[in-house]
Amino acid sequence: MPKLTSVAVDTNFLINYAAKDETILDCLGTINKRLPNPKIIVLPTVILELNDISESDDNEGKDYAREALEKMLDPWKFQPVNCVPVGHGIVEQIGCKLRNKGILPEWEVHDGFIVAEAALYGATLLISSDRHIKDINQQMLKLELKDCDVECPLIASPWKIVNQFFPK
Repeated sequence: MPKLTSVAVDTNFLINYAAKDETILDCLGTINKRLPNPKIIVLPTVILELNDISESDDNEGKDYAREALEKMLDPWKFQPVNCVPVGHGIVEQIGCKLRNKGILPEWEVHDGFIVAEAALYGATLLISSDRHIKDINQQMLKLELKDCDVECPLIASPWKIVNQFFPK
């Protein structure tokens, strides 16, 4: 069987997918058409954020977060992953390094974890609408992740995937 292409998705991707956002639907369609054997993976920090949002009393995305958690495996066929083999301490170290180097803002702890988890898992692509992630300096990120002995995923927004990476 051909190798799967791991595509990590951020929390906002899943919430917007549950909301049936057209850009997200087009993005998934594009990925399924253009990438060889894509496997959509959901990172541990993303699951944590979805849980937090689904349990929040004052979050408008609460119902969508709950739906994402319920439908992630079936019928969506997205695969939750765990970074236990490398240890969560390494995730924290890489995330901290990215924030300390100014690649991500200091207060974006979870964003650092998401980028680190995607890299440690070996994701080819990380899809996010979060401006701190999608607008990251890819060259600086690549250098810092190389220094940590992990590959750098390509980071892009759903809009960019649909309109720039794989135009019709």
